[in-house]
Amino acid sequence: MIITKTPFRMSFFGGGTDMENFFRKNGGSVLSTTFDKYAYVNVRHLPRFFDYSTELTYSKTERVANIEDIQHPAIRNAMKMLDMHELRLTYEADLPARSGLGTSSSFAVGMLNAFYALKGKYADKKKLANEAIYLERVLCNEAGGWQDQIAASYGGFNRINFNSDGYEVLPVIISPARKKRLNSNLMMFFTGFTRFSSEVQKANNVSVKEKEAQLKEMFELVNEAEAVLTDKDRDLDDFGRLLNHTWMLKKKTGSSISTDSIDKFYQKGLEAGALGGKLLGAGGGGFLVFYVQPKYQEKVMAVMHDLLYVPFQFENGGTRVIHYSPEEYTPRG
Repeated sequence: MIITKTPFRMSFFGGGTDMENFFRKNGGSVLSTTFDKYAYVNVRHLPRFFDYSTELTYSKTERVANIEDIQHPAIRNAMKMLDMHELRLTYEADLPARSGLGTSSSFAVGMLNAFYALKGKYADKKKLANEAIYLERVLCNEAGGWQDQIAASYGGFNRINFNSDGYEVLPVIISPARKKRLNSNLMMFFTGFTRFSSEVQKANNVSVKEKEAQLKEMFELVNEAEAVLTDKDRDLDDFGRLLNHTWMLKKKTGSSISTDSIDKFYQKGLEAGALGGKLLGAGGGGFLVFYVQPKYQEKVMAVMHDLLYVPFQFENGGTRVIHYSPEEYTPRG
């Protein structure tokens, strides 16, 4: 039996510039962190007592005799890609799916990590990120960028640069005290609205030429935001102000990014003292994060009473195997 634990990610700047059709031409960059909410994938070989050969438990349960009959596209394609057979797979998570935190990619990375471990093989972070990107974007043909799979694989607070050759992951060099202060100034709330990221991406992908200018400006903001974090003489509160700037730009890149309800909550947060914030993920719902100085946090909490507050801590681990009990497996003759 194998159990993997894979973090979810919080993307602050540069979202959208990780889309392949943008960064191959213009370059791209995102500033993001993983935090202490996780996807757990439990995999073992299914004992041969049943009239089905594969059992999957996620938001629903599937029992099939043929891999081709699996309804979940990521599981079906991953099993075919890595030649996996006769599995019992269980997925559970600390946060709901379709919530803007890269949940589907964290699942993909954790599942691939578990499959390799079940085979008795080690897959490094780069391999897992690359194969999760291939699984979701090519085999499953889901619209979206590359940052989620990379963040889930590597973990930590990183700047991820994209170019015509691919990507590189650069940890953000920030003092522990400054990083702790940033963490304590961020407040996250669940809006309750969820949508598939790929659906939002398709809806937003209609006017690529119109949004290119906004994406280029969002790309440039990554440099500014990183400078605020790494220069101890800079005012950390500028990070919050820049979040507001990037959110205003993000909303211009597509009609599906925000809703009237989200806009009202966001405005309430600013009026209560937040310096800035953004909706996490592709848009359409999920989690709102605000940058709030300590003296205003009670007030922001009060005006957000209709939403679920979700405390969190940054984490540095990335995907990992937390239980490893190898199994002898002999394919059916």
